[in-house]
Amino acid sequence: MTHLFDPPTPNLPDPHDSHHTHTAKDDNKDHQGSVNSENPDLSEAPLDSQSVLRNPNFLSLWSGQVFSQIADKIFLVLVIAIVSTRFQQAGETISGWVSAVMVSFTIPAILFGSIAGVYVDRWNKKTVLVSSNILRGALVLSIPPLLWITKNSVLPWGAPTGFWGLLCITFLVSTFTQFFTPAEQSAITLVVEKPKLLAANSLYTTTIMAALILGFALGEPLLALSDHLWHNVGQEILVGGSYLLAGVILLLLKTGETKEDLHRDSFHLWNDIKEGLQYLNHKKTSLSALIQLICTFSIIAALTVLAVRLAEVMPEIKSEQFGFLLAVASLGMAIGAAVVAKIGDRCSRQTLALIGSLGMAVFLGMLAVFCDRFWLGLVAIAGTGIFGGLCVIPMQTVIQEETPEDVRGKVFGLQNNAVNIALSLPLSVAGIAESYFGLQKVIFALSAIAIATGILAWYIARQLVEQ
Repeated sequence: MTHLFDPPTPNLPDPHDSHHTHTAKDDNKDHQGSVNSENPDLSEAPLDSQSVLRNPNFLSLWSGQVFSQIADKIFLVLVIAIVSTRFQQAGETISGWVSAVMVSFTIPAILFGSIAGVYVDRWNKKTVLVSSNILRGALVLSIPPLLWITKNSVLPWGAPTGFWGLLCITFLVSTFTQFFTPAEQSAITLVVEKPKLLAANSLYTTTIMAALILGFALGEPLLALSDHLWHNVGQEILVGGSYLLAGVILLLLKTGETKEDLHRDSFHLWNDIKEGLQYLNHKKTSLSALIQLICTFSIIAALTVLAVRLAEVMPEIKSEQFGFLLAVASLGMAIGAAVVAKIGDRCSRQTLALIGSLGMAVFLGMLAVFCDRFWLGLVAIAGTGIFGGLCVIPMQTVIQEETPEDVRGKVFGLQNNAVNIALSLPLSVAGIAESYFGLQKVIFALSAIAIATGILAWYIARQLVEQ
């Protein structure tokens, strides 16, 4: 537990720690280590992104994630574009259509987030990663024939058949994503040595933020370009092809798992979920890290809703250009991830997260004061993103380092479920709160939440270390 407040050591973890990573030599002996024996020995390499990328298995995992994340972020833009061109009537607001799409995309995260983690513990991680991407790609590529078959078809209650088919595809794509996420988190710990987890997570977060920038800022132009190149099916080829390419790349991944590593004992779904909850309740460091992650993601989700209002009150841009503000926040988080990769091995996890929370609070306060000033607002949004990266990455790393291999899928599934709920609730609450209390007060409240959660998580971890 000392890694919470002490800078991480460059040495490999204690060889007696059976739940964490082993050297390649140990892995050849018992096949139980978290690092594949075929990985190059990088224990003496500097703990930065370049040393992590020299690991061929992490490179495969990361490269697959690049295309999967890009597809994820552009998928919703694609669905909404289809709705606006095929189903929205002239003079009709698109809000109702978009709400239905968002509900179909969010429900699987709430229903299956925890359940998926339980299954992932029993399945080969590579199989889950490859199949979930290929299935999502196939679903996206099925959209054009679906719309052609259901053209002008209407259901008995008057709704377009094609739209309901599109909702079903959205639901299924989101469902497969719930299996991909915990498998991906578990796979990182299987192919990356424990001292390099922080650098690996920093690189992963940078990629996710870059995908967010592409999705929010460049999603529509990319879809328009692909539609021009491949006529009426170019958009689906771009998104579906990205998923399929991710699946093909992940075929190169070697996690080192054997049949003996997978949990084939009797399957009791709710008992397994309960086991994950009991572990978090017992391991307070992981629980406090998870709480801080949830609160940070809630703040980020609230800002995505408030971004529309911010764009509206800034005279330099229009409300429909809110994606530009989100792209700036994503760029900030990418910078924060790069900072963590550079200095993370010289500073404790909990100290980094505390600095991140306090920094978020300061820049959120600045945003509240200058919410109608374009350039000052951009600085505040970018600063919030930078310090958000300093908060999220160390806490994710703590959970990965502290969680034993036999409950990783359960814990990451619970984490995925909790984070998805944390992302969903502010989407409905933030807009209502802004209409009642005003933009400035709501942003100041988010600043206060950032301070409170940062100090609380730091205090809990400090008390545990002292005990």
